[in-house]
Amino acid sequence: MRIIRFLQSGGTPILAAVTDDSRVYRLPQNDFMELVREADEEGKTPLAWIQGIISSGEPIPEMLEELELVVPLEAAEVWACGVTYERSRDARNYEATGGKLDASTFYDKVYEAQRPEIFFKSTAARTVGPGRDLYLRSDSNWQIPEPELGLVLSREGRIVGYTVGNDMSCRDIEGENPLYLPQAKMWKGSCSIGPAIRLVETVEDPYSFQIVCRIFREGEKVVEGSASTGQLKRKLDELVSYLLRDNTIFDGTVLLTGTCIVPPDEFTLLDGDRVEIEIEGIGVLSNPVKSQVAGSIPV
Repeated sequence: MRIIRFLQSGGTPILAAVTDDSRVYRLPQNDFMELVREADEEGKTPLAWIQGIISSGEPIPEMLEELELVVPLEAAEVWACGVTYERSRDARNYEATGGKLDASTFYDKVYEAQRPEIFFKSTAARTVGPGRDLYLRSDSNWQIPEPELGLVLSREGRIVGYTVGNDMSCRDIEGENPLYLPQAKMWKGSCSIGPAIRLVETVEDPYSFQIVCRIFREGEKVVEGSASTGQLKRKLDELVSYLLRDNTIFDGTVLLTGTCIVPPDEFTLLDGDRVEIEIEGIGVLSNPVKSQVAGSIPV
């Protein structure tokens, strides 16, 4: 079971459930975390609560592909983890050493350390949904998408769902100095999530998600890579536990768990590219890429 939000005529977002046979059912709540709270109050899982609703309802006539999807939830905060995969560690080392192969840096220490790297990534105003434009940072010449599994968390830190995330990154800025990480990671239109939330109770093994990233340029596929969450260095609960340490999080906080798919070192995103990130069982998050134009990005 997946949860989506789509725009009805007039532009109002509608919360809906998508069954495994792709039928779409409208839900009475305005947002996903409201649904989770109501299910908790009734002592049910969100899946059981939804099944009770749709058992006496009818699906909408539109097909899923016909709907204009928006972010599945408006996450007040998006956090992200770094160097959680060996491939990510190697890429960070390459950036930090000016392109030396097999070089070791402090990123090796982060990869092996007890404490994971966790950083603030985005806010609701900076995060876009499926089909919306991502923006290139104007002062970077080496930018890539970072395909990641996202954890949707309750305010208590309970994982209630999984989504797809794109943690856009400036490899040149981060490689120049690790203290520049916020600038390498966070700007308007630098993060996308969606197209759906997969209910946690419908996933038998979150370490078996298959992730695929495709980048298209002028209609041609120029990059494709795949990975599995089974390659994660750390456990998901471990990452969440560090986010919660001496910290307050909001209902619907999203924690991106790191990337294992890095385009070739000579590659950078360009204006007009399109990024597709697919996680089996969740969906395909597709976003066009645009160059920054002063004053063109809504806050």
